[in-house]
Amino acid sequence: MIRIEEISAEDTYPIRKNILRKNMSLSHVMHGDLDPETLHLGVFAEEELVCIGSFMKASFEGLSGSQYQLRGMAAREESQGKGFGKLLLERAELILSGKGIDIIWCNARITAVEFYEKLGYQVMGKQFEVPQVGAHFKMFKVLK
Repeated sequence: MIRIEEISAEDTYPIRKNILRKNMSLSHVMHGDLDPETLHLGVFAEEELVCIGSFMKASFEGLSGSQYQLRGMAAREESQGKGFGKLLLERAELILSGKGIDIIWCNARITAVEFYEKLGYQVMGKQFEVPQVGAHFKMFKVLK
């Protein structure tokens, strides 16, 4: 059985640390994690947390309207490619659009651009580097 629910910031840390920050000196704790407006979601498969994403109230200068930034989205290695990320984003979009949010944006790793494009996100601007992490693009989706 698969379920998606709100989780705590602390619940996201093991997956962030092992997937997004593996062998890096960057912290898996993010500014905004404990903000009361931040939304942390987790996908559970057979009672195990397999995919996480955090959505933080933040605006990007090139976009207008109320915005949230997706940060720290990851799935356990053995759970990647199974549709859990898609389910998580679909739920987040429903929740955030229900709160009157117009846009979700993120800094997408090069390896994730195609994933986001399939879900209706658009690239904005030029490729940029995040130290220790690599090449990224800003991406966004207008919620309707």
